[in-house]
Amino acid sequence: MGVKTGIAWTHHTFNVVWGCTKVSPACANCYAETLSNRWGFDVWGPGKPRRTFSQKHWNEPLKWDRQAHKDNTRRRVFCSSMCDIFEDHPTVIQELQKLWPLIRATPNLDWQLLTKRSDRIAANLPSDWGNGYDNVWLGVTVENNDYVTRADDLRIIPAKIRFISYEPALGPLDKLDLTGLHWLIAGGESGPGFRQHDPQWTRDIRDRCHDEKVAFFYKQGSSLHSGEDDTLDGQTYKEFPA
Repeated sequence: MGVKTGIAWTHHTFNVVWGCTKVSPACANCYAETLSNRWGFDVWGPGKPRRTFSQKHWNEPLKWDRQAHKDNTRRRVFCSSMCDIFEDHPTVIQELQKLWPLIRATPNLDWQLLTKRSDRIAANLPSDWGNGYDNVWLGVTVENNDYVTRADDLRIIPAKIRFISYEPALGPLDKLDLTGLHWLIAGGESGPGFRQHDPQWTRDIRDRCHDEKVAFFYKQGSSLHSGEDDTLDGQTYKEFPA
């Protein structure tokens, strides 16, 4: 969990659990698995337990919300950076039930919920979801054209903000339909063994986003260190949805 975070497009990170199972090529060099192993938590893969947290952990966003209210501003919270909140795992399903009341209790926070399991979103939303919570952004990871159906799953779900994480960019996204989407984050892979992306893929999706009025956020190029180069052709793009 992060009071502060190095992730450029959010203010805080919050995790319902730690641990996951890989589902697509974007997961190959997962930083969350690396961190979990480094700190001695064997929580990765099918059949493995997931790390859960105390009530103190779950109370932290309430503090962030009070501070945001005091500052008369909004803060973004990425949930979850160390797991997939819609994984079909009994512990994740159990802990997810605690998240919805917390989101309702923190109206000054915008919760950014990101998943690769787009087919599980609808069945796991709360019963009072309606047209979407005002402070929830729903997103899916789409690393290349092979996974654009995740955006199709997302598009049919009512949400105030729908977004795409094109990170790590592992191929072009010329088959991605931007209809009904509000925001796209693009970025190359970082860390040991990072895979190179072609900047032309990013230029193409940037131009399409601008043509179709989708906010475009360029996080970084491919590099060993995260955020090492956050410019595309010498220009920064840090757009957010209205």
